[in-house]
Amino acid sequence: MAEYKKIESALIHGGIFGDELTHSVNVPIYQTSTYQQFELGAGPRWEYSRTGNPTRAALEALIAELEGGTAGFAFGSGMAAITAVLSLFTSGDRVIISSNVYGGTYRVLDKVFKQFGLGYGIVDTTDPAAIEAAIAPEVVAILVESPANPLMTVTDLKLVAQIARAHGMLTIVDNTFMTPYLQRPLELGADIIVHSATKYLGGHSDVVAGLAVVKDGALAERLGFIQNATGGVLGPFDAFLLIRGIKTLAVRMDRHVENAVAIAGWLDAHALVDKVYYPGLPGDAGYAVNRRQAKNGGAMISFTLKESCDFRAFFKSLRLITLAESLGGVESLIDHPATMTHASIPRELRLRMGISDSLIRLSAGIEHVDDLIADLDQAIAASTR
Repeated sequence: MAEYKKIESALIHGGIFGDELTHSVNVPIYQTSTYQQFELGAGPRWEYSRTGNPTRAALEALIAELEGGTAGFAFGSGMAAITAVLSLFTSGDRVIISSNVYGGTYRVLDKVFKQFGLGYGIVDTTDPAAIEAAIAPEVVAILVESPANPLMTVTDLKLVAQIARAHGMLTIVDNTFMTPYLQRPLELGADIIVHSATKYLGGHSDVVAGLAVVKDGALAERLGFIQNATGGVLGPFDAFLLIRGIKTLAVRMDRHVENAVAIAGWLDAHALVDKVYYPGLPGDAGYAVNRRQAKNGGAMISFTLKESCDFRAFFKSLRLITLAESLGGVESLIDHPATMTHASIPRELRLRMGISDSLIRLSAGIEHVDDLIADLDQAIAASTR
């Protein structure tokens, strides 16, 4: 068994490394739906690939180790992971969510779970008093993103977990933006971590996947039952791609963040940029809290242009940065939250959350930063009315 202390090594050697049968360095793609059983009632390790698959199991062991959890679970998408976690609760329960979260999280609560009696409340989780005021006997969990999507709002995860524990609630953290390389919420007191592994963990915009990690063994048993019963599992080939992507997470994230810091600073100084949302900037409202709980500010930036600029012309004028949904790929991706990632949230509610129609969200890729800044510069210039 490999010996290591640092997460950079765990990304490569963690979980289940290699294959005992063939001694392959990489875990093979076990592309099978079922497994031969030699006698009735013998209880072999593998029975049916919805219940368990060796390639998926290697990925689940890897993410559990990286997040410091008891068990990991791999799903067909980030929303499938969140859906499975929300299925832990019952009719009459209520969940608190951050005041700006991914639009799909809001949508599944508002349009799917609400009809089964699971309620939700939207709270500014940066304000402990607001959290306390929202707690009632029926509130069973708080689901936060930090930094939050798309305003990069930073929540004090340790404080939120303490509040939740004091009231017998679970703390669920969407760690997609930071990954376990930059932030480890279970160590701060969270109970469940979810990831859209489509993003930085996969890292190459070629796989859709979701992951969940739990700290408590009993909770792991419950979530494992839900995963098997509902069946939204990740296939073996996608699990293989995700393991491969995770191996290079450290080197990719270092470059992503290096580029993001430079771009955020450049945007912050630009005369035609109205506001920059990036917790890696010393002037950002969440900077101090983020420094306590994360390695750095991550690689996601949101910003708005001055009123003299036409943000539609800005998007149309980009030549290198790709206008597309998603984030976290090696290529820089940019989107318009109001009509793309957060379009499922009614406009009035979006505005109350602070998500304006002119907000722009940028996922800094690993291209040369000079080329990225040059593209932003010419697009901003072209957007001037």
